[in-house]
Amino acid sequence: MSTRCLLTTHSIYDAVAIYPRNAVFGKRELGGWCAAVLLTVCGCAAPAATTTNAGRAHTGGLSLITEPGPGDRPFIALIDSAQNTVKVTMYELTDQRVEQALAAAAARGVQVAVLLDHGQYGAGRPGNQAAYNYLRARGVTVAWAPRYFALTHQKSILIDGRVAAIMTLNLTPAYYQSSRDFAVLDYRPADVAAIVQTFDADLRHQPLTPSTGNGDLVWSPGAQAPIGALIVHARRSLEVESEEMDDPAITRQLCQAARRGVQVQVLMTYQPAWRAALTYLAGCRAQVRTYPESAALYIHAKLIRADGRTVFIGSQNLSRQSLTYNRELGIITHSPQITASTGDTFSADFAAAQPYHR
Repeated sequence: MSTRCLLTTHSIYDAVAIYPRNAVFGKRELGGWCAAVLLTVCGCAAPAATTTNAGRAHTGGLSLITEPGPGDRPFIALIDSAQNTVKVTMYELTDQRVEQALAAAAARGVQVAVLLDHGQYGAGRPGNQAAYNYLRARGVTVAWAPRYFALTHQKSILIDGRVAAIMTLNLTPAYYQSSRDFAVLDYRPADVAAIVQTFDADLRHQPLTPSTGNGDLVWSPGAQAPIGALIVHARRSLEVESEEMDDPAITRQLCQAARRGVQVQVLMTYQPAWRAALTYLAGCRAQVRTYPESAALYIHAKLIRADGRTVFIGSQNLSRQSLTYNRELGIITHSPQITASTGDTFSADFAAAQPYHR
């Protein structure tokens, strides 16, 4: 490969807005995706096998971003690519680079709207106030989330009605390099339209029952049933990463799965609040492992893998409030690329954690 065709990490992530579909971002996958974007970014010839593989990889309309890894670069690239609209729903926004990208988009004529969480039933979230003030002063439509949700814990970015980033991470730089998180970029029109419709209603504080798009979107309130169904129908394995765990129905379903012979593996960062649920699951023969709060890696992801072929990723924790009372958004997918990548990530995370002792 000639010197002029070498791509830096920064330029690869900037290219996400150009060539994103079914690419999988993260430390493990970065080298392979570099080859896939060579033709687009610098016009270099790529091996025929790489071109063929890239063509097959684009058929599902989904791609994955894994953190720690690129941090905010893919999301800034998306915002920078916007021609018409940017719509952001965010539980926590403290990333000044993202705020500046949103303001710059508004300055070039893009319609930018941001919906921020405002604390438990609207009681206030001081951490979002600076972003609210900054964006409002620069022509961005910014609003506090409806008070009829306990929290608006959803994390999503919509660009031009063509792509939605469905995220487990907040836009908070302090955690980019320490938290396990995922984001799915969804280009499928029915999904994107459903998320746009829900955003517009939430921005106006007009209650509605959100559409599930292609049938794969998972919304809270109301997420307990589809997530529970994913667990109930598992036959061989369930792999779970969650920041919170206290929903009785979900923990019972995980326990029942383990007792009927499903290999149930649960991974969390340990906190005393989840001790009862973890002890209960360990007593059901589930394999439970945890990281201490002092560990370099914090499990913030919300991930369920069923039978190695179905994956849930979203903002929903496995807690009663998250599933039943918050505004949340997730997605269930059978994408082979996402299934394989999350499997590799989970296996590495689980192997490095400590067995939970009751």
